[in-house]
Amino acid sequence: DFSAYSLFFSQGYYKSLLRSLGMAFTATVILVVVCWPLAYAMAKVFGRFSTVLTVAVVMSLFVSENIRLFGWVLTLMKGGLIEGHMRAWFGVGFESPLYSVPIIIFGLVYVYLPFMLFPLAQGISMVPDDTRQAAYDLGASRWQVLWHIEVPLAAPGIVVGSLLTFVLAAGALAESKILGGQAVIAIADDVETAFTFGQNWPLGSALSLILIVIIGGLALFGVSKVDLDSI
Repeated sequence: DFSAYSLFFSQGYYKSLLRSLGMAFTATVILVVVCWPLAYAMAKVFGRFSTVLTVAVVMSLFVSENIRLFGWVLTLMKGGLIEGHMRAWFGVGFESPLYSVPIIIFGLVYVYLPFMLFPLAQGISMVPDDTRQAAYDLGASRWQVLWHIEVPLAAPGIVVGSLLTFVLAAGALAESKILGGQAVIAIADDVETAFTFGQNWPLGSALSLILIVIIGGLALFGVSKVDLDSI
């Protein structure tokens, strides 16, 4: 019975899917930009201090994702930590950014930063220092070295980190429920509702399968565009 699949369009579930994919893509792009300098420093600059930084990042994973996100809710909510300090120090209020798409993207970036940082640092460590130095000796600028040497040679780390981040973020549930509430509905929310409150298992299965097929197809397409063996 394929009637559950027809509900994907007739009841507008495709909107939550597009919203989830858009937020996951945006978070992935932001993480590449944010993590590149830090990953470069871990791989090429910090030396032994990189171990301390690695332990600090990994330690954050020992705390439940939900607890960390609720901490941000208490910090950003109306009457929360930030507004309390602003009123005490400056006598002004604070418009809470909760329950919006940008704050969910912030939550995705915050939670999945390690999944981008470590593969990216590993990819950057694969770039030979001699190759970079030779490019400088031949007159290449910093940006030319970045785009023509570092990024292509670090492509395996970029691809792995991006795929990990995108796949996890596209199916994320806690960020949308805790930071988005009922104002922003992601596809994971619809899947959970179908299996629990709605007790519509065929619909939940259909939505899950559609999400798996689309994310799997995008992941395979991304890998096919980078020849990892030749690199």
